[in-house]
Amino acid sequence: MDAGYNPRTVEEVFRDFKGRRAALIKALTTDVEEFYQQCDPEKENLCLYGFPSEQWEVNLPAEEVPPELPEPALGINFARDGMQDKDWLSLVAVHSDAWLLAVAFYFGARFGFDKADRKRLFNMINDLPTIFEVVTGMAKKQGKEKSSVSNHSSNKSKSNSKRGSESKNTKAMQSKDEDDEGVALEADDEEEHEETFCGACGESYTSDEFWICCDICEKWFHGKCVKITPARAEHIKQYKCPSCSNKRARP
Repeated sequence: MDAGYNPRTVEEVFRDFKGRRAALIKALTTDVEEFYQQCDPEKENLCLYGFPSEQWEVNLPAEEVPPELPEPALGINFARDGMQDKDWLSLVAVHSDAWLLAVAFYFGARFGFDKADRKRLFNMINDLPTIFEVVTGMAKKQGKEKSSVSNHSSNKSKSNSKRGSESKNTKAMQSKDEDDEGVALEADDEEEHEETFCGACGESYTSDEFWICCDICEKWFHGKCVKITPARAEHIKQYKCPSCSNKRARP
């Protein structure tokens, strides 16, 4: 599937890993309805592939034996209708995590990474939440009780009505400009949100970007990942992320 693409350094392999990971997270979150439809149990054994370009694909496994790269889990479509949606997506996520590691360390073995290189690659990978953690929300459980998420956050009123603790944090953010300790407050906000990850791309919180929280699953998202601007958020009484919206739409 990725013929001719061979990352040779730790940085290149990690970049390859991040691209594939972003693609798989997209398939299991923002593109979940399309992914669900493509995994027809009536079809043959299907695999979920993620590419370095951050594009995903549901397709038949590679024909060559052995394949050029390790293959993803086979037959993910067969379990689709026999499980709860969230359990099936979690299962696909776990297998996707295993596949990403297999591909990364295949490259490491092929291009002779030594012990130090392998350790460095693993540590870089390990600093990111797993696909399973992103899909199930485990990576951001601490984020559920945190404030409206950035200096630019325009969904403060919605968030404040949802959680009492958020109003305190929002007030702190609002008084930041008037307070001599504003820099310290901003640093505290960064630290408080360090375990908050975007439910779409999996990247961690930064205070200079607009974020929005789903009122159904309580996952946080970059506004840009779910195509919500601060201005648009002002007019949303109850925000539902793409995944929760699709659950309602499915018969």
